Amino acid sequence: MAKKSKTVKGAGSSTIINNRKAGFDYFIEDRFEAGVVLEGWEVKSLRAGKVQLVDSYVIVKNREAFMLGTLITPLSTASTHIHPDSTRTRKLLLNRGELNQLIGAVERKGYTLIALSLYWKQGRVKAEIGLAKGKQSHDKRENEKDRDWQREKQRIMKKG
Repeated sequence: MAKKSKTVKGAGSSTIINNRKAGFDYFIEDRFEAGVVLEGWEVKSLRAGKVQLVDSYVIVKNREAFMLGTLITPLSTASTHIHPDSTRTRKLLLNRGELNQLIGAVERKGYTLIALSLYWKQGRVKAEIGLAKGKQSHDKRENEKDRDWQREKQRIMKKG
């Protein structure tokens, strides 16, 4: 029997989608991996890449985590006997210790939980969620200046 090749997380084939806007709008303090409870049509749509994480965030309610605002567009070939809800609330699967840590940070310290990416891990969909603080507009301008300066340095070094 042949060995299965392992997919590396950074290889690109296992990543479904990244929330690139999150790094611009938030300071990301810590990252967690969570399983996502999905329906069959949602998995098929994820395989086709029909998902958006732009407005996704996570809430903790009754000692459980839920992901809201994730848009998974149903495929046109979806079954006729189901009525897919593309923005439904999806439950996240986390350890009790991780949930306690998230609850403490969100309730006491004023952090926000946001969805950073969705990816495949051993045939299952995992969500990377980030414990984040919101950026002010002057922080965003400072990041933009730093990025421009790094780009300019690279141009200068390339010209020699």
